[in-house]
Amino acid sequence: MISALIGLTIVLLLCVLRMPLAYAMTLVGVVGYASLLDFNFTAALTISARRIVDTLQDPALSVIPLFILMGNLISRSGMSVELFRASNALVGHHRGGMAMATITACGGFSAICGSSLATAATMGQVAIPSMRRFGYADSLASACIAAGGTLGILIPPSVALIIYGILTEQSIRELFAAGFVPGVLGILMYLAAVKYVVWRSPEAGPRGHEMTTQQKCEAYKGIAGIASLFTVIMGGIYLGVFTPTEAAGIGSFGALVIVYLRDLLTKKLLKEVLFETAVMSAKIFFVVLGALIFSNFINRAGLPEGLVHFLTTQDFQPMLVFLMIIVIYLMLGTVLESMSMMLLTVPVFYPVVQSMGFDLIWFGIVVVVVTEISLITPPVGMNVFVLSGMFKDLDNRTVFRGVMPFWVADMVRLFAIIFIPALALGLPNFLYG
Repeated sequence: MISALIGLTIVLLLCVLRMPLAYAMTLVGVVGYASLLDFNFTAALTISARRIVDTLQDPALSVIPLFILMGNLISRSGMSVELFRASNALVGHHRGGMAMATITACGGFSAICGSSLATAATMGQVAIPSMRRFGYADSLASACIAAGGTLGILIPPSVALIIYGILTEQSIRELFAAGFVPGVLGILMYLAAVKYVVWRSPEAGPRGHEMTTQQKCEAYKGIAGIASLFTVIMGGIYLGVFTPTEAAGIGSFGALVIVYLRDLLTKKLLKEVLFETAVMSAKIFFVVLGALIFSNFINRAGLPEGLVHFLTTQDFQPMLVFLMIIVIYLMLGTVLESMSMMLLTVPVFYPVVQSMGFDLIWFGIVVVVVTEISLITPPVGMNVFVLSGMFKDLDNRTVFRGVMPFWVADMVRLFAIIFIPALALGLPNFLYG
């Protein structure tokens, strides 16, 4: 157990020193495993290689590049503009309506994209210029995109939930079902946060003009394709018509058809999309494989069993232990990038959570929500840095100041899910018994 704690500390130190997480976990995992075998590096490398081969031969892993391909195609189809327009038609006439429309559009886009950073970057290009033209405060305009972008890793199909399912060997279909209600709850609470901001400072979010019925119908018609695609994908998964992997293939094909029908499909676009998908998938696979190698080491070193033994001998209440784990996540979220935090901690904590009798599907949703919070938590806040990188006149402090009401809304949602597990488990229990 001591060697595992030393290894975990070294990984954190290497991350602080800017070594990529995949390299850090692979290096510490191999060297640590070798140290347990009297520094037999041949055996350690053989075991690590076998784990890599077994993982890459798993057909379920193909769901990641397929959903990434679908998201990249949708990003190139111009759907983000139409989602924003349709959302604006629905709520834009309220005070702060354009900010609320941005939140709703982020939720819709993340339902297809599955990536928080991509959602924040894409919707930022669409919404911030529009809100600035209508006189919105930069703090509110940027904050609603930074917060809305976090929905990308929870609302299915979510790459984060897929990775959690791979690490813990949980059903991806059940994880997708469990993430739906908390995702919708996140949208509703972000809308409430916008309402609070414009109630406190009415000048931060002016009231927009209401569209005519014809304009609204045209706006809603523009999102028919993406709505149909989402319904087919998630409806098919939830009803058991096809597996998540099959759904990802159908979704990729459907996105390709949408791009083709919009006369946007060219050899250049297809080449760029396939290249981006391959690069992004390779990065994710590399990090996942590093996490699995590191997981092998800490399991062999007895860290999960040691933690379970320590906690049981101290006679801690299970919920108290769980809340301590959440505090650790919130602290790590201030210094680690969200996906790095998730990949580093899940192999350590999920055996502990499982031993205390908690549901691992529910724990997965809690972990992803905490990971969402880290995306807008200073000083790291990756979504904040994405926006400030896109708009050079947008200061990080402005975004962090504006995002605080949304951070509070996230914390309320987190503890609601912790103390009311039915919010996450109700839908999967209803669908799959």
